[in-house]
Amino acid sequence: MFKKILETIVDNCSGGVGAVLMGYDGISIDQYVIAENPLDLNLVGIEYSNVIKEVASAAEILNIGDLQELSIKTDHYYVIIHALTDDYFVALLVDRCGNYGQGRYLLMRESHALRAGLE
Repeated sequence: MFKKILETIVDNCSGGVGAVLMGYDGISIDQYVIAENPLDLNLVGIEYSNVIKEVASAAEILNIGDLQELSIKTDHYYVIIHALTDDYFVALLVDRCGNYGQGRYLLMRESHALRAGLE
């Protein structure tokens, strides 16, 4: 079920490379990566899960509300992380030539289906 939703997000995003549904503990639930990209999406999720926890903790300490989204821009990719629940997030990798805004929209649009599957 999750793989189909992740596939929809990646395939409908111009420049979409892959998406992973992961727990903040670094354990991957499911992922989808386009065939021509050898990037280890699990490793990306594991490494960024620690960053997400720190940012969420800072938001809580500052009393500015719950973390909803985090974006990381590198030389090669946009990494868009969307919080789903207190335990899970989804991360989308988009090529720098791709459509970052479209990726954000697709994550928001499909977040309800992902949340429903986690309950």
